[in-house]
Amino acid sequence: MHYINVEIKCKILASLSLMQLPSRLLVTNCFSYYIQIGFELKCFVFSSNVSPVTCIISDGFLPFTIKAGEEIGVPTVLFFTISACSFMGCKQFRTLKEKGLTPLKDESHLTKEYLDTVVDWIPGMNNKNIRIRDLPSFVRTTNPDDLMFNLTMEATDQASKASFIVIHTFQALEIQVLDALSSMFSRQHVLPIGPLQLLLNKVHQEPEITSLGCNLWKPDSESIQWLDAQKPGSVIYVNFGSLVVLTKEQVVELGTGPVNSNHPFLWIIRSDLVTGNSGVLPAEFMAEIKRKGFVTSWCPQEEVLKHRAVGGFLSRCRWNSTMESLCAGVPMICWPFGGDQQTNCRYACTEWGFGVEVSGEYDDGYVKRNEIEKVVRELMEGEKGHEMRNKAMDWKKMAEEATDTDDPSSINLEKLVSQLLSTRSQFTTL
Repeated sequence: MHYINVEIKCKILASLSLMQLPSRLLVTNCFSYYIQIGFELKCFVFSSNVSPVTCIISDGFLPFTIKAGEEIGVPTVLFFTISACSFMGCKQFRTLKEKGLTPLKDESHLTKEYLDTVVDWIPGMNNKNIRIRDLPSFVRTTNPDDLMFNLTMEATDQASKASFIVIHTFQALEIQVLDALSSMFSRQHVLPIGPLQLLLNKVHQEPEITSLGCNLWKPDSESIQWLDAQKPGSVIYVNFGSLVVLTKEQVVELGTGPVNSNHPFLWIIRSDLVTGNSGVLPAEFMAEIKRKGFVTSWCPQEEVLKHRAVGGFLSRCRWNSTMESLCAGVPMICWPFGGDQQTNCRYACTEWGFGVEVSGEYDDGYVKRNEIEKVVRELMEGEKGHEMRNKAMDWKKMAEEATDTDDPSSINLEKLVSQLLSTRSQFTTL
């Protein structure tokens, strides 16, 4: 069991969420990646100098690895690092296309009325009043040849050919969607295994694995020292991840909201966060930000979210961040940008009850300072915020229970390992 956990951890550390990478990198080079992977795997298989390849654990949005597994005769596990509800949303792209709901003729059709169209046929989600705006954002394309839209369709179609489908979630969180997926993929094992960070905390790890770290940027230690000096539950943590970029005007609007709320905040401002030639933020703005909060370029997010001083997380709602916030029992302010974030936001706010969405008047897709201030106050001071904190703590407890030895995620991990070991000498679709 120790070794398979280490392999899964290495997979997470080594790969980015493909929902966020440039589409040309994902699709244009897939064929050449397949040729290269297939060749290298064959070299491993027929080499006497190394242990044989016995399975492939692949990101779910790299479906060409299924063919590579077939070529060398080993099972392929597709590992989706998104929520089950996001995966189910992606699975509907072909049906939406067949119904004429996408791609749109042109951007003039991308209206509020269109985005509010209810999609009431999705298995496991058909009683949730899911709208087109709540589905992964690639569905909003006007281009029939859109790379991300077509990759998403291809990946979810090809998933039926994998030996196993692993989703980073846990059963209690998404039971209805998971049941529906199990029925749809009846020839595969659909295994919810998560939260992975809690599972990893329960196994012994070799020093060479733990030393790898899991940050794309170097975290500082001063942020934790600053949090140590704050009151319990008083701090808003603001982080939009490792890839998103904003204009100078957008950053000023974003930062002024927490400042005006009069709640202390820890804000991650990467060196490349501000796009364009005007990347230097106004000196008076930064002085006010630093007077009321703490600014750093990166931090150890898991440790920050678990800190007693943190009372809320302003995030774009990527799945890893959502799971980390849930595991820490921290409610979220959700400001989704794209990809699977819209679906995560919808469920966090309306189904799971530990999130509140930033809404209101937008300018070019970005919210104004008064709306940020409003939701910060609502979370930190209002009755709804109190309810959200209670919900977040409930989900934290259920996440911990899911990773106990005799509970679903641990059982599914054991099941995956035993099935892979039993088929190591031949390829068998289960």
